[in-house]
Amino acid sequence: MNRIPAFFAMATLGILAAPVAADLYKTGGGSLYAGGNYTFVDLDANGFDADLGTLSAKVGGYVTPYFGLEARAGFGVADEDVGFDTDLSVNSFFGGYATLNMVNESPVTPYGILGFTRYELEVDGPFGSDKDDETDFSFGAGVNVAITEELSGNLEYMRYVDTGDVTADGIGLGLTFHF
Repeated sequence: MNRIPAFFAMATLGILAAPVAADLYKTGGGSLYAGGNYTFVDLDANGFDADLGTLSAKVGGYVTPYFGLEARAGFGVADEDVGFDTDLSVNSFFGGYATLNMVNESPVTPYGILGFTRYELEVDGPFGSDKDDETDFSFGAGVNVAITEELSGNLEYMRYVDTGDVTADGIGLGLTFHF
C-alpha cells in the first residue's frame, strides 16, 4: 500500500486549516470526544504478510489537558489474498488507551498513546476457516489537527499487537468531534 499520498493529504489539510483554526482552537481542554478512523494495517501472522484495512470508532475524554482516556472498537474492511485461494482478515478489535497530549496554543496537538488491544483474525480458505485472537500491550504516536473548535483530523501510528506469532502495525487517518 502506498501511504505517502495519504500522509501528504493530511499534512496539506493541516497547513490549510491552520490559519483558520489558529484563532478558534487551543488544544487540550476538558472535553469529551467521539470519532472514527480508517487504518492501513500491516500484519505479520504465522508467516503471512498482509496489508489490511480497518474502520474503527473511538470515544474518550480529557481528564486533564495533558491526559486522556479512550476506548476504540472496529472491524476489518479490506482483507488480503495470502495464496492458495486463502484470505486473511481482521474480524474485530477493541481496546482501552491512555493519551498523553502535548498541549499548546496552536491547532496542532502531538500525542502519545498506550493501552491494550484485542485483535481477532480470520484465515478463510478452500478447506475452511480458522480464527485466532491476540491481546497485547499497544503504543503509538499521532497528531490531531484542529479544523474547527468541534472538529479535528488526526494522523496516527500504532503498534497494536506484537506477540511471538503476530505483529500488527497501523497508520490511521480519522476525524474527531469534540463536545
